[in-house]
Amino acid sequence: MACTVSPTLARRGRLGRHSGLAWLHREAGAPWFVVGQAGLYEALGMFVVAYVIIGMTVLSVCAISTNGALDAGGAYYMISRALGPEFGGSIGIMFFLANVCGSALYILGLVEAIVDIFGVPLGHTTGSSLQVLPRSYWYELLYGTALLLVCLLVCLVGASIYAKATFLIFLIVMLVLATVFVSFFVVGPTVVPLLLPDGNGSLAVNGSFTGFRLATLRSNLAAAYSEDYTTGRMMSFSIVFAVMFNGCTGIMAGSNMSGDLKRPSYSIPRGTIAAVLFTYVIYNLLAFTLCCTCDRTLLQKDYGFLRDINVWPPFVIIGIYSSTLSASMSNLIGASRILYALAKDDIFGEALAPAKKTSRGGNPWVAVILSWVVVQLVLFSGKLNTIAAIVTIFFLLVYATIDLACLALKWASAPNFRPTFQYFTWHTCLLGILGCSVMMFLISPIYASASVAFMLLLLLSLHCLSPSSSWGYISQALIFHQVRKYLLMLDVRKEHVKFWRPQMLLMVKNPRSSVQLISFINDLKKSGLYVLGHVELAELDSLPSDPLQTQADSWLLLVDRLNIKAFVNLTLADSVRHGVQQLLFISGLGGMRPNTIVLGFYDSAEPRDGLAPLPAFEGVEEMALRSFPPVRGAAAPRRLSPQEYVAVVADAVKMLRNVMLARAFEHYDKARAPAIDVWPLNLLRPDSARYADTCSLFLLQMACVLSMVRSWRRARLRLFLCVDTGARTRGQEDKLRQLLKELRIQAAIHTVPWDAVVALHWQKQQEQRARPAEAAMNFPGNATCISDEYLRAANRLILEQSPSPTIRFLYLPRPPADTSLYPSYLHQLELLTQGLGPTLLVHGVSAVTSTEL
Repeated sequence: MACTVSPTLARRGRLGRHSGLAWLHREAGAPWFVVGQAGLYEALGMFVVAYVIIGMTVLSVCAISTNGALDAGGAYYMISRALGPEFGGSIGIMFFLANVCGSALYILGLVEAIVDIFGVPLGHTTGSSLQVLPRSYWYELLYGTALLLVCLLVCLVGASIYAKATFLIFLIVMLVLATVFVSFFVVGPTVVPLLLPDGNGSLAVNGSFTGFRLATLRSNLAAAYSEDYTTGRMMSFSIVFAVMFNGCTGIMAGSNMSGDLKRPSYSIPRGTIAAVLFTYVIYNLLAFTLCCTCDRTLLQKDYGFLRDINVWPPFVIIGIYSSTLSASMSNLIGASRILYALAKDDIFGEALAPAKKTSRGGNPWVAVILSWVVVQLVLFSGKLNTIAAIVTIFFLLVYATIDLACLALKWASAPNFRPTFQYFTWHTCLLGILGCSVMMFLISPIYASASVAFMLLLLLSLHCLSPSSSWGYISQALIFHQVRKYLLMLDVRKEHVKFWRPQMLLMVKNPRSSVQLISFINDLKKSGLYVLGHVELAELDSLPSDPLQTQADSWLLLVDRLNIKAFVNLTLADSVRHGVQQLLFISGLGGMRPNTIVLGFYDSAEPRDGLAPLPAFEGVEEMALRSFPPVRGAAAPRRLSPQEYVAVVADAVKMLRNVMLARAFEHYDKARAPAIDVWPLNLLRPDSARYADTCSLFLLQMACVLSMVRSWRRARLRLFLCVDTGARTRGQEDKLRQLLKELRIQAAIHTVPWDAVVALHWQKQQEQRARPAEAAMNFPGNATCISDEYLRAANRLILEQSPSPTIRFLYLPRPPADTSLYPSYLHQLELLTQGLGPTLLVHGVSAVTSTEL
């Protein structure tokens, strides 16, 4: 029966308002709040779902904590050692803030609960004999500061006194819980008068404790969502579930003390699982007994009714005060341990250096004080609901990241990930991630989105700071696992010319003299494989150890410094030719093997030190790059003869590798307006005017690939067509333009009359026919003998047509079959390309273009 009562009468009863005790009961996800709104059936289902989500994270915590020695930091330590410093640092900060805000949250709630009972009623100067505490914002801040100071003193003494204090509180709470269950059986039916706000007055209603009755149980089975009297908000399944879930987010309290436990790998799994199972059983028992003994009005309109039906009412108040103080203390000491671990790992450099200091007993007292200061600052806000939502979401984000760390370790399949706790799979990790993520957005979509954005901002900031660590990176293990899987799927038998891409092996003698060429080939690879190869001349039998091990780091540092995407492959051989053969045979893996080799040109030009103009190296970089020898002087002996150089080219052609010879790249300037000149005619065989053989098409393809690179997209691609005066040049040009159209290559065609140049060739051929003895010195497949005069004329023709492009592509003919002609072959190439600037001589052996869809 309900009736309207005056405000004066309301002061005699217990007015249903947003009191501290009511808030603590509600935000702790008290079973009577859940049962009162959702009914027994839905409440039991909520418990199952919530504890399944929490249980998945507990399994991940147990797995990680039993996979090696744990140090201070709890969840931060687990995540940072699994996912690296970026993830660890960002989650560490968020976990620190969650514990700090959690400590302030419980202090504020405890203050409101104390003031609710012992404070002077609002609007009055005096109260009952117990209501003696003044009430105002500043007084409540003072009470909170005093309670926080108690927590600080306990945490400053050390983990041992904290453990004793929490154990004492645990005994008190267990005693209170026992009296609650006893009260259900020994206390008789009771009517609890309630006063609810109703406009200008209050509404009096009666809630009933009936004792164990079947009718009461039946009335509480179904859901009956109503307005929450503490907030005035209409309840629903999602809201009640979110509130209930808040009471399940304390599973990391034990792991936060990982640095203070004697055997963390033993204690954390057992303690965490025991705590989860214990609370699950208690929640279900409370839900069932409440449904059997309390009517719906009592459950919905008074969250503190357990005081009225307890055998000794103060027991419940003592239990609430004790558990809340313990929770605040637990969060404060947890925050200090996380801050100490962050400082010790130097994640944020000198900013957290003071937090490293510890007492003689190992207690990080500076971290405790700093955490206390931050909690004190949070107390100034005094906004319980806002802090509660943020704390829960931060905790859920940490739990999801722990599941992610365990999932990554499981998927990486690293042999050293073998936790002694085996009751988990990647399915449980994934379910934990999904569950925590859904709960975050169910509780508060706005706060959840902001928290994720804040975590990503921290992660990116730490990534830019690049904190170094020796913990290992799970990303490398995952990449290895995936790359191995996809390499096995990359079947060379399924290769098709439509999907051909250049895969380059650049042979480098000394990186100091090859910086420009290394950067250029990085552009030319067009998302293909790029390998820097180097041959060290030595025999392993005469050495105490492999010298390449000490050089590898210097080469990798060079790759990072030049910002190129390349692998490094070093080999030891008795000659350069044998070393190049080794690299051509073994470089790459599966379907990713070099199909093109790039060599510097063999000439007498004095090399330049390309590393000197770069920004100064510092520290370790400087020491590492000093291992590269100085550039060779003009008079220094060469370790490669002209004969061996051409033999390397011939070997590559025999092994069906495309070949590029790069000349004068010490003059390469990428900053210039890009221009690409292509001469697809074999100038060493002027009697053949074919523009569509395999080599010419490969040359066109490589020029087109270069023009497709982002930094070269504005380049002018010019194609030079050599024609005889008086010949039908229009037809040749149309054929070439049609070929370019079919190949989808956009280039400007320039016709070049070269009668005077080719006349020198024919003159030499006629002279040779008059001397049959010299006619025998012919290249295979080339029935002509090229004169120096012709080559110089061809060189001048190229310079006249294109004085200074960024890069030139020229046709590279196949080396002669007669090895005695190798020096003559190299001499002809030297004359043809002399003074042309950056030039690529290109020889293709495989089809690389396609006109098919």
